[in-house]
Amino acid sequence: MISARDIIALLPILVISATAVLVMMGIAWKRSHVLAAGLTLVGLTAAFLSIFAAVPLSPRQVTSLLLVDRFALFYMGLIIASALVVAGLSYDYFKNRDEHREELYVLLMIATAGCAVLVASTHFVSFLLGLEILSVSLYALIAYSKGRNQALEAGIKYLILASASAAFLLFGMALIYADVGTMEFSRIREISLAGSSFALLAPGVGLIVTGIGFKLGVVPFHLWTPDVYEGAPAPVAAFVASTSKSAMVALLLRYAFLSGALEYRGVFLVFALIAIASMCAGNLLALQQRNVKRILAYSSIAHFGYILVAFLVGGAMAIEAVSFYLVAYSATILTAFGIVAVLSGPEREADDIEDYRGLFWRRPVVAAVLTVALFSLAGIPATIGFLSKFYVLAAGADAAAWPLILLLVITSVVGLFYYLRIVVVLYSPPEHALVQDVSRSGATVVVALSVLLIWFGVYPAPLFRLVRTTVVGAGAQNVPAITTLNR
Repeated sequence: MISARDIIALLPILVISATAVLVMMGIAWKRSHVLAAGLTLVGLTAAFLSIFAAVPLSPRQVTSLLLVDRFALFYMGLIIASALVVAGLSYDYFKNRDEHREELYVLLMIATAGCAVLVASTHFVSFLLGLEILSVSLYALIAYSKGRNQALEAGIKYLILASASAAFLLFGMALIYADVGTMEFSRIREISLAGSSFALLAPGVGLIVTGIGFKLGVVPFHLWTPDVYEGAPAPVAAFVASTSKSAMVALLLRYAFLSGALEYRGVFLVFALIAIASMCAGNLLALQQRNVKRILAYSSIAHFGYILVAFLVGGAMAIEAVSFYLVAYSATILTAFGIVAVLSGPEREADDIEDYRGLFWRRPVVAAVLTVALFSLAGIPATIGFLSKFYVLAAGADAAAWPLILLLVITSVVGLFYYLRIVVVLYSPPEHALVQDVSRSGATVVVALSVLLIWFGVYPAPLFRLVRTTVVGAGAQNVPAITTLNR
């Protein structure tokens, strides 16, 4: 039975869900873009504030499906903040377009609710429910600009690959349940530590890793990533790159540490190979691109390879490094896609690299913001991106993961080339101007984000303290570092 304390603990999820219903009812009453966007922004703000009401009650297990602890609340805050940025960018992006705009906010809220369920999941049932709530919303969001063939193609590709991902996950969950007789993450660990032979456990974990790999877009499950990023509307691409992937990484951390999956050498080796392939392929393929959204897509593949390096470290240090990196990456990628969104017109996306030639001489503030975002992605000092990579390197050095660290450094140097190539274009002599004027509200959002990138790059102490709270209750303290794995 759900108590009043359980309801308070679940307030962020409940407020997000209620906002989705409220926006839908508002559309039925009066079709108004301003009203839909306003209700969405107010609802997300209320959901973010409700996190503070839930903190005193954490950790709290709400049935066997959801655990609301500091780890879950931290990631809910990150997800809601990212969704707020996406909603702000979406208003300006869609206000001059022909398609119905209001339903986008309903889909956005439902997808955010799915993400919030994922980060609190401690059971395969809530895992699957949260994932499908997120995925079904993303199908429509990616193909939302129905007048663009690229958007429809991207939506269909995501539908097919997400369906394949769900099939892998379901089959993996079935195998694990058939072998150990439970769907709770922590119970899987307890039963597997008993020492018996579990013939179906290893293939079940392998299938789950495959399904999560599709959702994260890491190599070799990355083929959908550049096409989806290119075809989706710029704010939606920002949501896919930041909010949805942050939720999946949080779920991966929770599952791997509570279930003990990372303690098996076979699982560790698979993740290590995925991290290596993602770092190499993501950076090398980005070198060949001329489309800014595809460059950011391949860049995201490389960045999640870096995140997996920190993830493989194990223990509390992994939680801290991954969480800090995700905050830095989310803020940075939202800034980069935000620039694409504010420069895009109703007729076409501003995604060709030539659209940015000489941008500094026409719109110096926008060019400066994009430069900061690119420097942060590249890991240049005085930006939060530099500190996030340093955190990963420190975590790897603490666990003596020298081969992974060396490869991370080398591939990061390779990544400098395609980031700096865009920067050079920004400050080159102008050849043609973008038709679309930059809206004030959209520009305000990206400028505020760029200030945060520099602020936390120079003074990261408050963020470091906040990130350390994610370890509490996450199960990481029970997981050995990679140097002590013996299975």
